[in-house]
Amino acid sequence: MALNKKTVDDFSAKGKRVLVRCDFNVPLKNGEITDDTRIVAALPTIQKLMKDGGKVILCSHLGKVKEGPNEKESLAPVAKALSAKLGKEVVFVADYNVTGEAATKAVEAMKEGDVVLLQNTRFRMEEETKPAKAGEKFAEELAALCDDYVCDAFGSSHRAHASVSVVTKFVRAKGGNCAVGYLMQKEINFLGNAVENPVRPFVAILGGAKVADKLNVIDNLLEKADTLIIGGGMAFTFLKAQGYEIGKSLVDMEKIDYCKEMMAKAEKLGKKLLLPVDTTVAAGFPDPIDGPIEVSVVASNAIPADKEGLDIGPKTAELYADAVKSAKTVVWNGPMGVFENPTLAKGTLSVAKALADASATTIIGGGDSAAAVNQMGLGDKMSHISTGGGASLEFLEGKELPGVYAADDK
Repeated sequence: MALNKKTVDDFSAKGKRVLVRCDFNVPLKNGEITDDTRIVAALPTIQKLMKDGGKVILCSHLGKVKEGPNEKESLAPVAKALSAKLGKEVVFVADYNVTGEAATKAVEAMKEGDVVLLQNTRFRMEEETKPAKAGEKFAEELAALCDDYVCDAFGSSHRAHASVSVVTKFVRAKGGNCAVGYLMQKEINFLGNAVENPVRPFVAILGGAKVADKLNVIDNLLEKADTLIIGGGMAFTFLKAQGYEIGKSLVDMEKIDYCKEMMAKAEKLGKKLLLPVDTTVAAGFPDPIDGPIEVSVVASNAIPADKEGLDIGPKTAELYADAVKSAKTVVWNGPMGVFENPTLAKGTLSVAKALADASATTIIGGGDSAAAVNQMGLGDKMSHISTGGGASLEFLEGKELPGVYAADDK
């Protein structure tokens, strides 16, 4: 995986029209942004290009846009929030066509240091149409608006969409730069290098519900890490593969043989594969998810037939925390249990605390683990929290991400 990419520091934006693909896929409630983390994360790249005298054109998707262009998924609230944070009006092109006449005129009127935000890229069906060629016309129209292109949307970088990777072909064809922004660079530095070139001992922690979601990640990390820790719902398929009774716990019967293969692989490679030794169980899943629930702790090889495992137990939490203490690099993706419930969040919290206290480089791979760490108030104790759940998983699988791959090498 080539990770030495051209960044915004490697070219001068002065007087240039620079198209920046951001990740402004923010949560909205009644037209108001409820969490502006992704907007804040994009500011350093935007401010750098403005300061250099670039004409900064921003684009992003928002939501899934299942029912065609609509005001609920318009980027208008983002333009308002950006204007406030940058202390300068961000001109919003409300046109559902994204790259139409309104966009062309807005860009033509730009002065150095100005910022324009285009409408939701997914309002154009060609943004994510497969095969890729269907998106080439839209990508070419985006490229026509700019001289250089910067991808700073790590959360979308695993998708070969028109505004993420296809656009680079047309920008490059006219001699423009295709670089990554500061946010993308940080993700590449932490996640990419953790997997490709870790400081050892390297401990990887995987949780979450299903083994099926992490097949290639488990396989890849067994080769890269010194210790692989398994928690969450996916642990029960491994326990079942060892011949243990797991009661009503979540299990993927089709992946039993796969789990056996992975345990054999760990042994063959001389890697530690840690599984729960005790489990927090209840009569069933909490309903509502954060409601009160009666639990007990049992040995992981003796879960009663009428119980369901919903979190790791205290002995397992201690075992996992010990494994983290001596580590120099830790990557964590996926909670240890139903962390949304206070009673069932203990396992996830203990792992989060172990990472917060560790002297290692600690990397949280987006998604639920990021939500859990932030919810527990330990986010600022981690070296890096990834902004992309799906993208960080694919990075951990060792896949080439289209948005990263499409940028120029240094």
